[in-house]
Amino acid sequence: MGFIDRARNAARAFRADASHVAPAAPMPSVHGGWAIRGDAGQAGLIAGADGLNDPKGMTVLNLLGGNRSGAPMGEARAMSVPAVLRALEVLCGLYAMTPVHYYRNTPEGKERVDDAPQARMLSTSANAVQPAYLLKELMMGDLLMRGRFGAFIHRDALYRPNALSRLVPDGIAPVQHWDRQDGLEMFYDAQLPDGSRDRLTRNDIWFVPGFSRDGLVGIDRLKLLGNTFESAASTSDFARRFWENNAQPSTILTTKAKIDRPGKEAIRSDWQQRFAGPQNAGSVAVLDQEMDAKFLAHDNKASQFIESRGFGVLEVARAFGVAPHVLFELTRATFSNIEHQSLELYLYSMLAHFERGAAHMTHQFADEGHFFEFMPEAMLKGDILTRYQAYAVAIDKGIMNPNTVRRKENMNDRPGGDEYRVGSGSQIEGQPLAQPPRPPAPPQQSEEDE
Repeated sequence: MGFIDRARNAARAFRADASHVAPAAPMPSVHGGWAIRGDAGQAGLIAGADGLNDPKGMTVLNLLGGNRSGAPMGEARAMSVPAVLRALEVLCGLYAMTPVHYYRNTPEGKERVDDAPQARMLSTSANAVQPAYLLKELMMGDLLMRGRFGAFIHRDALYRPNALSRLVPDGIAPVQHWDRQDGLEMFYDAQLPDGSRDRLTRNDIWFVPGFSRDGLVGIDRLKLLGNTFESAASTSDFARRFWENNAQPSTILTTKAKIDRPGKEAIRSDWQQRFAGPQNAGSVAVLDQEMDAKFLAHDNKASQFIESRGFGVLEVARAFGVAPHVLFELTRATFSNIEHQSLELYLYSMLAHFERGAAHMTHQFADEGHFFEFMPEAMLKGDILTRYQAYAVAIDKGIMNPNTVRRKENMNDRPGGDEYRVGSGSQIEGQPLAQPPRPPAPPQQSEEDE
């Protein structure tokens, strides 16, 4: 790595560090014992001027402002929303369990190749520790959440790829180079699993961008849809704090007496210890010093809290391209349309992911005249009666032979099962039509019988 490359990396790191530094908040002005924030974007009452307010209180102001204003959305925060976690589990699971095979083009069509190192790497074992299922699951999760997937390519003595090590998406920085003669060339500054950082070529890293607008880096859902995920997570936080507070709003303790700061802290701590939490529900408060307890009124029904949580599930479903019933949102589902919605999950969501994965596998690892292909039909089996009726039609029309059907049903071949049959399924294709047996001739009568 040359001096210019090191300077670029240093500048990039400096900009990344600077982007995470929160700007200094303007000092609040004090009006009548309340603090009002001076910037227009955060205007409004926030708390007492002495800083003893509870930022996790059950007030509308705290819920609107939140205690995460300006904080970046992380994966753990997003996955704390059950709908997000479920969407990831479904999509990543479907992608990982769908078989992917390595084929060779032949004059007769295609021939499956199972003994090539790249075939075993992407269908059986990604490396000595992780099966291919886990690597594909990680790949789909990175593409959905971060818009990029990268893996270091390990090669054997013949320079054939035989293992993959997943790289953290945030540690990969694509660098492009273009000239008039060779066109576009990509390099990747990547954080390796051993903690080192190096610039890798396309021969060293398998990089797959997700849905992209430049063809180089995919869209980061955590950044683009951070407000959507944060809104859903905030409603869950509200529900947790609501029940932790005995399903009561924030409490305001007022008194005419002058109380210093240590006294306020002691009163607040004593009140929370005695009356906060479900275990203290129904406790009786005894107040002195002419102290009065007031509660900020709110109505979850009037604020449509349940409806807001349901709408959050729909927003997450839109974000990941899954049907609402997959996330157990069955408000408008019927028994007649769920089956079609399940098919639409493959048609409108999964098929694009399968094609993207197969295209990048073929582009990176396939030899000349070879290609990778996902087999989603293996996951689209109907009930057993429907399947067997379809198999019967396929055998009668000569589309499948009995052994092909048995393989689809995870059964071993049987002798004679490779022959294609037509008609009722008993006539073997290419053989002359079997003549029905003639009925026996009646016995001839002799003259004596006459």
